[in-house]
Amino acid sequence: MFKKTLLGAVSVIAMAVGAAQAEDIKEFRVGILGGENEADRLRNYQCLADHLKETFGFEKVSLFPAADYDGVIQGLLGGTLDFAELGASGYANVFIKDEKAVTPILTTKQTDGSTGYYSIGLALKSSGIKTIEDAKGKRLGYADPDSTSGYLIPLTQIPKTTGVPNDQFFAATQFNGGHENNILAVRDGKVDVAVDDSSGIGDFKDGFTSGTFHKVVAKGSVDPNDFVEVWRSGLIPNGPLVVRTALGDEWKTKLTDFFTKLPETDQACFTAIEGGDFTSYVPVTPEFYNVIIETRRAAIGG
Repeated sequence: MFKKTLLGAVSVIAMAVGAAQAEDIKEFRVGILGGENEADRLRNYQCLADHLKETFGFEKVSLFPAADYDGVIQGLLGGTLDFAELGASGYANVFIKDEKAVTPILTTKQTDGSTGYYSIGLALKSSGIKTIEDAKGKRLGYADPDSTSGYLIPLTQIPKTTGVPNDQFFAATQFNGGHENNILAVRDGKVDVAVDDSSGIGDFKDGFTSGTFHKVVAKGSVDPNDFVEVWRSGLIPNGPLVVRTALGDEWKTKLTDFFTKLPETDQACFTAIEGGDFTSYVPVTPEFYNVIIETRRAAIGG
């Protein structure tokens, strides 16, 4: 009887401590990956900050648009960020360094029902490049060292087509500071082929239904009629929304519920932060990214 009473008391104390910890969060810190210019990212995420503040009563919701992917990754590893949406390779980087640092809670679902997307290679029509094989001896543009579609996947999958590593097949490879800059690098003739993220579904003239090509077409930064798709990867797992694990299970549950409802409570905000035509968020676990984690571990480490 004493044992049951003691356990009950401990349980009540633990619940009280958990509730106190949940109430202690005054500032909620959101990391935003690079990929678009900073003004666009802040504008697209402002609605999210407003909803988080109103829903949970935070005194402040701070948005941190990092210059590159690593800025968000280091913030999550160091505990200076509470939430972010990562690419699969970025999550793999965090997991390899500290598998308990963040918890993936949700990922996006495409309009065709899939939870994956593609890395695509884009070139200018005027270049005469029609397939990746035509780009031999040309310049390849990567997005970011922690990008899945903009580095890890083309690094490991293009050689399956060409038969040799990228640094031997292409005259040069270079990072261009994010997905948007990578596409603009093709437009401006700085590289001949750029690899970027895309849903790969819908009309090419719209930049497909989601991804960076879709974003820059929608903004009018590029004319899709000037481009041609010259390569496409296999399906890549959509990146996760992650929560700093130290926040605890209560916050993980609260945030999962909040984001799951967001496409219905504010479709425009959902579309703004995701940058395309997705249908919803769906639950995800670390195991969903095992292939990417192992691919990254083998190809480039943490």
